[in-house]
Amino acid sequence: MKRLVIDPITRIEGHLRIEAELEGNSIKSAYSSGTMVRGIEIILRGRDPREAWAFAQRICGVCTTVHAFASIRAVEDALSIKVPKNASLIRKLMIGTLFVHDHVVHFYHLHALDWINPVHALKADPVKTSELARSLSSYEKSTPSYFKEVQEKIRAQVERGQLGIFSKGYWNHPDYRLPPEANLMAVAHYLDALNWQTQIVQLHTIFGGKNPHPNFAVGGMPSPIDLQSDTAINMEKLSRVKTLIDQMADFVEKVYLPDLLAIASFYGDWFQKGEGVGNFLVLGEPEGDSYRDGRFFIPPTFIRDRKLQAYEDVDYSKVEEYVTHSWYKYSKGDQIGLHPFEGETVLNYTGPEPPYEYLNVEGKYSWLKAPRYGGLSAEVGPLARILALYARGLPGVREMVDSYLSRLGLPISALYSTMGRTLSRGLETYLYAHAMKGWYAQLIENIKSGDTRTFNAEKWEPSTWPREAKGLGLMEAPRGSLSHWVHVKEGRIENYQAVVPTTWNGSPRDAKGQPSPYEASLVGHTLADPREPLEILRTIHSFDPCLACAVHLYREEEELISVKLL
Repeated sequence: MKRLVIDPITRIEGHLRIEAELEGNSIKSAYSSGTMVRGIEIILRGRDPREAWAFAQRICGVCTTVHAFASIRAVEDALSIKVPKNASLIRKLMIGTLFVHDHVVHFYHLHALDWINPVHALKADPVKTSELARSLSSYEKSTPSYFKEVQEKIRAQVERGQLGIFSKGYWNHPDYRLPPEANLMAVAHYLDALNWQTQIVQLHTIFGGKNPHPNFAVGGMPSPIDLQSDTAINMEKLSRVKTLIDQMADFVEKVYLPDLLAIASFYGDWFQKGEGVGNFLVLGEPEGDSYRDGRFFIPPTFIRDRKLQAYEDVDYSKVEEYVTHSWYKYSKGDQIGLHPFEGETVLNYTGPEPPYEYLNVEGKYSWLKAPRYGGLSAEVGPLARILALYARGLPGVREMVDSYLSRLGLPISALYSTMGRTLSRGLETYLYAHAMKGWYAQLIENIKSGDTRTFNAEKWEPSTWPREAKGLGLMEAPRGSLSHWVHVKEGRIENYQAVVPTTWNGSPRDAKGQPSPYEASLVGHTLADPREPLEILRTIHSFDPCLACAVHLYREEEELISVKLL
């Protein structure tokens, strides 16, 4: 049995390695490895909990806000801080913006090139491309001259032998199926989305001062509301926010979802493979900021072995992390799982000296820990959330899911797949884009009623805190369920653990040898050409892998160095 290695497999956030064992051209087993270490938990020890969010959001340069919010919610939970309604709504608008931005960027810039071929777009007729685009939506740019201009840009790049952002693709792979006109339409929207995504993040700069890594505050938001001020949140800025929300919904409805349906219709067999482990977990997105209120925008839900009708409520005491096959060690032994409140972060690299050919997958082989729920491997992310909302019968969700599946002639079971994961992400984007309109309306109504508070300073001073407290911050991030767990003792962080979506989906095996969703989803794939493993990219990219949750310092010789953190 031969082994195929892809490293890195991610398009912008590296550090993820896949090793697949092949029998002929079929995958019999697969192993997922995070090849860089994350040390944020060590960095946070001994720090003031009010500043933890500023360090935690540096875990990632892509989904920056989610780690900040999860950290803030954990500290607020530990210290029993109530957040003003305006601050909670502003946070929701920033979270919604991140979801729409992140999912659109994932579809066009991180995943679409697994399905569309920009080189084939050169064969397209711009007039026919315009007819195709207008048959799908009322997007105002869909003119023959628009598509001809895009085509000439691509042609110029190809003739110079410089494909730029489209370089290093498997463009001769036989499984690119779109007709030239569909390729040209999708490439044009790929370029449109590049510009669009730079505009909509203005919402983060309005409320958070900058992007990436906006400013936040434990106890509320550092965004004072004063309609008479030139520097605070005023009507001009609120009007701009409304325009940005409308632009997000417009792009999702007229461009993203029509493109997604058009592409999916050519790849029907990809709705039948790439499932994963069959268990799905949603830790929950609170309606406000605290899970203790018991009201959720996305309810915490566990679905065992595809049994939608028998969905279960979530018990947070059942979350554990294993390090049996991870480069860490636990004081009580590496065969047991630890709840995050008891979590330990002790580095223990036992892998091969780089550069190496293969990992020792019988031993430790990843810097990711292995989170498990009730001892089971479970998938988190858009597919898990859409299934949870569908199972619970949230008004409108079941009708929307059934409607999109019926247009493709598919049953609900088609969601348990590579393309089902991609379709779920698109449907979730629609939900968030429209939820933002409701959150914005609530914010305006609250301000009209005379409430302009955005910060609660009652427990800002450490003298008001208990001597010791623990808190949990939940955040449904674009890639899946995110949870931060903090232990505060005598005004300082005693212990901190972040259980992030990619560790749920991309972990190594656990003490029982159970594979992660990444590892399970690849088994059974048949590669047309192992030298161009496009099939592996399609399935792994459908999870939207992101290994940025890492601290990674290398010398030119690629040897790890020691760093003293002050």
